[in-house]
Amino acid sequence: MFNIVLFNPQIPPNTGNIGRLCVNAGASLHIVKPIGFDISEKAVKRAGLDYWNNVDLKIWESTEEFLNNTDTSRCFFATTKTNTPYFQKNYKPGDYLIFGSETKGIDENILKRFKDQCITIPMTKKGRSLNLAVSTGIILYEAIRQNFQTFVDLNQ
Repeated sequence: MFNIVLFNPQIPPNTGNIGRLCVNAGASLHIVKPIGFDISEKAVKRAGLDYWNNVDLKIWESTEEFLNNTDTSRCFFATTKTNTPYFQKNYKPGDYLIFGSETKGIDENILKRFKDQCITIPMTKKGRSLNLAVSTGIILYEAIRQNFQTFVDLNQ
Protein backbone atom coordinates (compact mmCIF):
# COMPACT_ATOMS: atom_id res chain seq x y z
CA MET A 1 0.00 0.00 0.00
CA PHE A 2 2.89 2.36 0.81
CA ASN A 3 6.59 2.37 0.03
CA ILE A 4 9.21 2.74 2.73
CA VAL A 5 12.57 3.92 1.41
CA LEU A 6 15.83 3.77 3.34
CA PHE A 7 18.72 5.82 1.97
CA ASN A 8 22.03 4.25 3.04
CA PRO A 9 20.90 2.29 6.12
CA GLN A 10 23.72 1.55 8.59
CA ILE A 11 22.28 -0.56 11.43
CA PRO A 12 21.10 -4.11 10.61
CA PRO A 13 18.54 -4.45 13.44
CA ASN A 14 16.83 -1.21 12.36
CA THR A 15 16.50 -2.49 8.81
CA GLY A 16 15.25 -5.86 10.10
CA ASN A 17 12.63 -4.19 12.28
CA ILE A 18 11.54 -1.96 9.41
CA GLY A 19 11.24 -5.07 7.23
CA ARG A 20 8.95 -6.64 9.84
CA LEU A 21 6.95 -3.40 9.99
CA CYS A 22 6.57 -3.42 6.20
CA VAL A 23 5.30 -7.00 6.12
CA ASN A 24 2.70 -6.28 8.80
CA ALA A 25 1.65 -2.98 7.23
CA GLY A 26 1.55 -4.26 3.64
CA ALA A 27 4.29 -1.85 2.59
CA SER A 28 7.16 -2.36 0.16
CA LEU A 29 10.70 -1.76 1.37
CA HIS A 30 13.18 0.02 -0.89
CA ILE A 31 16.82 0.05 0.20
CA VAL A 32 19.10 2.51 -1.57
CA LYS A 33 22.81 1.70 -1.66
CA PRO A 34 25.33 2.09 -0.26
CA ILE A 35 24.27 -0.15 2.60
CA GLY A 36 26.39 -0.15 5.75
CA PHE A 37 26.17 -3.96 6.18
CA ASP A 38 25.62 -7.20 4.27
CA ILE A 39 21.90 -7.41 3.53
CA SER A 40 21.95 -11.14 4.21
CA GLU A 41 23.71 -10.66 7.54
CA LYS A 42 22.34 -12.71 10.45
CA ALA A 43 21.58 -9.56 12.44
CA VAL A 44 19.04 -8.41 9.83
CA LYS A 45 17.39 -11.82 9.71
CA ARG A 46 17.36 -12.06 13.51
CA ALA A 47 15.78 -8.61 13.84
CA GLY A 48 13.22 -9.51 11.19
CA LEU A 49 12.67 -13.00 12.64
CA ASP A 50 10.79 -15.10 10.12
CA TYR A 51 9.48 -12.01 8.32
CA TRP A 52 12.53 -11.21 6.16
CA ASN A 53 11.59 -13.73 3.45
CA ASN A 54 8.16 -12.06 3.20
CA VAL A 55 9.46 -8.52 2.71
CA ASP A 56 8.54 -6.99 -0.65
CA LEU A 57 12.11 -5.74 -1.16
CA LYS A 58 13.67 -3.64 -3.90
CA ILE A 59 17.35 -2.69 -3.87
CA TRP A 60 18.48 0.46 -5.69
CA GLU A 61 22.10 1.07 -6.69
CA SER A 62 22.04 4.80 -5.87
CA THR A 63 19.88 7.68 -4.74
CA GLU A 64 19.82 9.11 -8.25
CA GLU A 65 18.71 5.77 -9.73
CA PHE A 66 15.84 5.71 -7.23
CA LEU A 67 14.82 9.34 -7.82
CA ASN A 68 15.05 9.02 -11.62
CA ASN A 69 12.74 5.98 -11.61
CA THR A 70 10.15 7.14 -9.09
CA ASP A 71 7.22 9.57 -9.14
CA THR A 72 8.93 12.09 -6.90
CA SER A 73 5.75 14.16 -6.60
CA ARG A 74 4.54 11.45 -4.18
CA CYS A 75 7.72 11.28 -2.09
CA PHE A 76 7.92 12.50 1.49
CA PHE A 77 11.34 13.02 3.07
CA ALA A 78 11.62 12.56 6.85
CA THR A 79 14.08 14.95 8.43
CA THR A 80 14.71 17.03 11.54
CA LYS A 81 15.56 19.95 9.23
CA THR A 82 12.01 21.13 8.54
CA ASN A 83 9.13 22.51 10.57
CA THR A 84 6.34 20.66 8.73
CA PRO A 85 4.90 17.91 10.95
CA TYR A 86 4.28 14.58 9.22
CA PHE A 87 0.58 14.67 10.19
CA GLN A 88 -0.04 17.85 8.16
CA LYS A 89 0.47 16.02 4.86
CA ASN A 90 -2.12 13.98 2.98
CA TYR A 91 -0.88 10.53 2.05
CA LYS A 92 -2.21 8.31 -0.72
CA PRO A 93 -1.65 4.61 -1.38
CA GLY A 94 1.57 4.18 -3.34
CA ASP A 95 3.35 7.12 -1.69
CA TYR A 96 7.04 6.88 -0.83
CA LEU A 97 8.04 7.62 2.77
CA ILE A 98 11.78 8.24 2.71
CA PHE A 99 14.25 8.03 5.57
CA GLY A 100 17.98 8.75 5.66
CA SER A 101 20.76 6.82 7.27
CA GLU A 102 20.95 6.62 11.04
CA THR A 103 24.21 8.58 11.09
CA LYS A 104 23.72 11.25 8.41
CA GLY A 105 20.04 11.53 7.57
CA ILE A 106 19.07 12.58 4.05
CA ASP A 107 21.58 14.56 2.00
CA GLU A 108 21.03 18.33 2.30
CA ASN A 109 20.90 18.75 -1.49
CA ILE A 110 17.96 16.35 -1.71
CA LEU A 111 16.20 18.12 1.15
CA LYS A 112 16.62 21.47 -0.65
CA ARG A 113 15.44 19.98 -3.95
CA PHE A 114 12.27 18.59 -2.33
CA LYS A 115 11.79 21.26 0.35
CA ASP A 116 7.98 21.23 0.17
CA GLN A 117 7.90 17.46 0.61
CA CYS A 118 9.99 17.34 3.79
CA ILE A 119 8.29 16.21 6.99
CA THR A 120 9.33 15.91 10.60
CA ILE A 121 8.23 14.24 13.82
CA PRO A 122 7.81 16.85 16.58
CA MET A 123 10.21 16.32 19.49
CA THR A 124 11.39 18.21 22.53
CA LYS A 125 14.71 20.06 22.44
CA LYS A 126 16.16 17.49 24.84
CA GLY A 127 16.58 14.90 22.10
CA ARG A 128 18.29 15.01 18.72
CA SER A 129 16.37 12.32 16.87
CA LEU A 130 14.33 9.14 17.20
CA ASN A 131 15.34 5.60 16.30
CA LEU A 132 14.93 4.95 12.57
CA ALA A 133 12.52 2.03 13.02
CA VAL A 134 10.40 4.03 15.49
CA SER A 135 10.27 7.02 13.12
CA THR A 136 9.28 4.79 10.23
CA GLY A 137 6.45 3.25 12.26
CA ILE A 138 5.10 6.62 13.37
CA ILE A 139 4.88 8.04 9.87
CA LEU A 140 3.78 4.83 8.13
CA TYR A 141 0.89 4.32 10.50
CA GLU A 142 -0.27 7.93 10.06
CA ALA A 143 -0.41 7.22 6.31
CA ILE A 144 -2.39 4.04 7.01
CA ARG A 145 -4.70 5.92 9.41
CA GLN A 146 -5.51 8.41 6.66
CA ASN A 147 -6.30 5.54 4.27
CA PHE A 148 -7.69 3.03 6.72
CA GLN A 149 -10.63 1.80 4.64
CA THR A 150 -8.33 1.06 1.70
CA PHE A 151 -5.99 -0.78 4.09
CA VAL A 152 -8.89 -2.87 5.41
CA ASP A 153 -10.20 -3.60 1.90
CA LEU A 154 -6.76 -4.75 0.71
CA ASN A 155 -6.32 -7.08 3.69
CA GLN A 156 -9.68 -8.87 3.75
